[in-house]
Amino acid sequence: MKRTLYLKFLLAYLLFAIFGFIVVATFVYGMTYERLRRDKADSMYQVATQIANTYAADLYNSETSLEAVHQQMVALSGYMGGSPIWIVNPSGRLVLDSSRVLEQNKKDVIVGFDPTVIGTTYYTTGTFWNTFNEETLSVFAPITANYKVQAYVIIHEPISKIKASADGFLNISYLMLIVLFLLSLIILIFFTELVYLPLRKITTATEQYAVGNMGYEFSVESEDEMGYLAASLSYMAGEIARQEEDQKKFIANVSHDFRSPLTSIKGYLIAMQDGTIPPEMHDRYLGIVINETDRLTKLTNEMLTLNNLNTKGMLLDKSDFDINAVIRNVAESFEGTCLDKKIAIELVLTEEKMLVNADMSKIQQVLYNLVDNAIKFSHKDSSIKIETTEKHSKVFVSVKDSGIGIPKEDQKLIFDRFYKSDLSRGKDKKGTGLGLAIVKEIVKAHEENINVISTTGVGTEFIFSLPKAKSMDADDEE
Repeated sequence: MKRTLYLKFLLAYLLFAIFGFIVVATFVYGMTYERLRRDKADSMYQVATQIANTYAADLYNSETSLEAVHQQMVALSGYMGGSPIWIVNPSGRLVLDSSRVLEQNKKDVIVGFDPTVIGTTYYTTGTFWNTFNEETLSVFAPITANYKVQAYVIIHEPISKIKASADGFLNISYLMLIVLFLLSLIILIFFTELVYLPLRKITTATEQYAVGNMGYEFSVESEDEMGYLAASLSYMAGEIARQEEDQKKFIANVSHDFRSPLTSIKGYLIAMQDGTIPPEMHDRYLGIVINETDRLTKLTNEMLTLNNLNTKGMLLDKSDFDINAVIRNVAESFEGTCLDKKIAIELVLTEEKMLVNADMSKIQQVLYNLVDNAIKFSHKDSSIKIETTEKHSKVFVSVKDSGIGIPKEDQKLIFDRFYKSDLSRGKDKKGTGLGLAIVKEIVKAHEENINVISTTGVGTEFIFSLPKAKSMDADDEE
């Protein structure tokens, strides 16, 4: 089997993983950057507020010198990683810069400086009114003296530094994601193999069965759906193999059962034609030919009956009838045969009248076949017992003989087409081997059961069930 399904699993996983990685990375990067920027702004604002409330406030209250404040700001800037710290008055004039010493006679003014544009927030991002060449995070903290904003402490931090911190954090996260991806890929490959290997076995078995190799054996050691599928497929192959074997046996048996009488008929006719059989003996041998023809006709009819039962199903004409009356009629039809073999038929009927609901003609055929079998395999001066018993909503019919019996190993096969046990072959020269198969199909069509109890040399008993008529059930309840 081509590994297309296997590759599809892996390709789908890889595409999903890559797409998911890109989406997650983009989302996480945005969240991480925003969180770091906010945290950085908060920490810078705390420092700016501290400067505004201490050193810078002392400067405007004339309690310290500009040089002293500058020194403090340089120290704080170094502590913050070199972030520039400015003091800017409301007009935009730069009063103090931690990164350099301002010239006294030169005014550094930030053109367009307007701290009110940031609104209620305390920081802004950008080039700070075109002061920087790169995007910068700037934090404002007002310096108040005499109840008036005298200036602003402004701390700057390049956005590139914040992004670098975010990149460092995300690189670790990406590395962990890649490791997790590789681990999950290994696990996926492992579990995919667990699914693929049984599937490959099943596919190979299917290919073998498709070319007719029903003897191919395989096993899937699992109790999940795959194991159930494998077991079902193996069972199906076994059933097909059994049916093919039955079909071969059927054809062989049909060929044999047709060839034997046809050979006899042809032989007798040729013998009569060429004078081997004299004219005065023609009537005798024509009688044999007629018997063989009747046997072929019976075989053909039974084959057609059985084939119709199996292919089209059986159409039952159910009605309420007296099973005891049917048994009496069948027994009477064998009266002449029983006299010839000195066999007595004993009827043990539970009641005078026992109504059942079934197809009367089909049940009559069942009884006829069973009684016919019983007579064939019974000894002279023996008896056949036909009995009916009632139990709950069922009527059980038993046909019991005291004949040759059926070997134990043959009992489960007697309902197969054309089956004849070794013991029966010498006793039943004219039998077709289809009678019990027809019996089984008729009883099965009524959704009832038939069982056999037999002991070699003692006899055989067939028991089948029929549903009681509803009128009988009503009478029993009354």
